Amino acid sequence: MASDTARSAAPATDAAAALLAGLVSRGVRHVVVSPGSRSQALALVAADLERAGLIELHVRIDERVAGFTALGIGRETGIPAAVVCTSGTAVANLLPAVLEAHHAGVPLVLLTADRPPELRGVGANQTTRQPGLFRSAVRFEADLAVPELVDDDGSSEQSIALDAVAADTLAAALGEGSRAAGPVHLNVPFREPLAGASPSWLAERAASGIIAEAVVADESGEDDGSGALYQGGGGIGEADVAPDAEGPYPVELGLRTIVVAGADAGAAAEQFAHDGGFPLVAEIVSGARFGRQIVHGYRALLDDPELGGRIERVVVFGRPTLSRQVTRLLMRDDAEVLAVRGPGEPINLNGSTVAVDAVRVGDGAPDREWLGAWMRASRAHLVDLSPPAPDADGLASAVPHERLGALNAEVEVMRAPIDRAALVDALWRASWPHDRLVFGSSRIVRVADELLGGKKVAVHSNRGLAGIDGTIATATGIALASQVDDRPGVTRLLLGDLAFLHDMGALMLPPGEHEPRLQVVVGNDGGGTIFDGLEVASVAGDDAMSRVQYTPHTARLEQLALAFGWEYHRCTTRVALDQVLTAPTGGRQLIEVPLPR
Repeated sequence: MASDTARSAAPATDAAAALLAGLVSRGVRHVVVSPGSRSQALALVAADLERAGLIELHVRIDERVAGFTALGIGRETGIPAAVVCTSGTAVANLLPAVLEAHHAGVPLVLLTADRPPELRGVGANQTTRQPGLFRSAVRFEADLAVPELVDDDGSSEQSIALDAVAADTLAAALGEGSRAAGPVHLNVPFREPLAGASPSWLAERAASGIIAEAVVADESGEDDGSGALYQGGGGIGEADVAPDAEGPYPVELGLRTIVVAGADAGAAAEQFAHDGGFPLVAEIVSGARFGRQIVHGYRALLDDPELGGRIERVVVFGRPTLSRQVTRLLMRDDAEVLAVRGPGEPINLNGSTVAVDAVRVGDGAPDREWLGAWMRASRAHLVDLSPPAPDADGLASAVPHERLGALNAEVEVMRAPIDRAALVDALWRASWPHDRLVFGSSRIVRVADELLGGKKVAVHSNRGLAGIDGTIATATGIALASQVDDRPGVTRLLLGDLAFLHDMGALMLPPGEHEPRLQVVVGNDGGGTIFDGLEVASVAGDDAMSRVQYTPHTARLEQLALAFGWEYHRCTTRVALDQVLTAPTGGRQLIEVPLPR
């Protein structure tokens, strides 16, 4: 029933209550708010839901940080977080996170407040054309009607309609009716008064479940395929609307086959390689770098004519992005490429890749000679990054010069400066299944991919577009989501100095919010040394290379840590780094590791 009541009711607040309660009742547990005036009804309702113990509320003053924090939560949980922001440029700041969510297939819900239609396009303050701003990247979008009613008991048509919108929003974000999860945009216009008292039914509704089975659809009931159910342009252009369900594609044995696991491939890639007796090329960010069939030093082996040159079939899981050798392999027209559909765009680098929903091992006998050749070559490329073991005999010797020599050797090990190989090895060894390891898009992730061995540990990385923006915020979201209800584990983020500086606003957390166990490890080589290994290094002069590519800086990370309330450590040796990484931690640590260019 809609009515005026004794409470200081406002249509904006009752509509915000119906919308957020609809999302929360269906499983949304995290809301990220950036403050603003036009969005105050949504923000205040979120605060009421937090007080009722129904959501985790995270407040971020920078909308870009808010977007990537929500992205990290969605990455970890598989359930979208809702992002609330005000109108104008606030909305535009969400675009980087939206694009990453689109290309990586991460669920995300945007609730962007707006002026009512009569104030658009007439020069009103803080007003731009928000509907359609993310059209090429969202699974579903709607410019909602301006709320007109206050609702005494939550039974008005307005509340029921908004609950139905919440149902469609969550379904679209989770990928229902399309191949992949992804972002959804609800533009929510409000007229004044912009907020009032929350309705009495808010908490009960949010905790109770679905109140309506209504589905938002056009009169024809048909989907026009608009929005980013597909990635138009660029020759990719296959709609992501799912066809009729199909069974696993049978991969018959006989052809010389390898399995490639890219970002977010997960354990399914390892299981398939194991079942079929196939070599497994698993990127460090794949979540599949474990098991007996991992190929170490895969770049060199793919370049080997006797191994990579004889591949007849490739089965791809996830999104490979870390090596040119894999890219060249997937572009070959003399090898059959099967790509298992997953998050983000379908892979088709050679123009003839077959996309399948799932794969299974078909008939035939495993090619043990083929697997054996790869495994022998792999063992030859296995890198042992362990520090030298102590000379136990020398340390226990009664002969002075033998004992002194052993002691000096130990001191040399302890004093040896850390390099990139030792840095990635230290992080890998310190992380276990209850931890989370996050890689930034920096030179260091490629070092890790080249050198590290197998280990079953949860790994995250923003490889949808492989940008450096939002890395700290993403890791913060992962940490917050993985440690809810006091779950054990530490989230460790490894990134370069430029990626760190690009997102340093994410270091700020509001007083009173839960502080995650988060170690941000910065390999600081004073600039963008990743470009030293790219084509530009061979064509640019030293001055230009330094000025516009390397971009050196003199930022003092210790002062940044102090300003934002982080515990700071500077580690120059492997021993010191191991001690910091493995010591009990109860909060946020910034760990700086100086590296040579």
